[in-house]
Amino acid sequence: MRALELNTVINEQHQIHLQLPDSIEAGKAKVIVLLEEASEIIPPQKRVFGQFRGKIKVGDDFDNELPEDFWTGKEA
Repeated sequence: MRALELNTVINEQHQIHLQLPDSIEAGKAKVIVLLEEASEIIPPQKRVFGQFRGKIKVGDDFDNELPEDFWTGKEA
């Protein structure tokens, strides 16, 4: 068994129409419909410069050189 994801729209007659790729052979299949709820769709938000100011902390040692074992993969 294998899965195939196709996007479609349900029309006013409560029908969906799918065109399967030619590589799919004729035979039995199960169809599972996953409905997108309006509440699940989150519109993209506009980014605001500085919106995360004060929410991120950088350690005092940020600019220090990394230890040799970081580069070699060996633990000290």
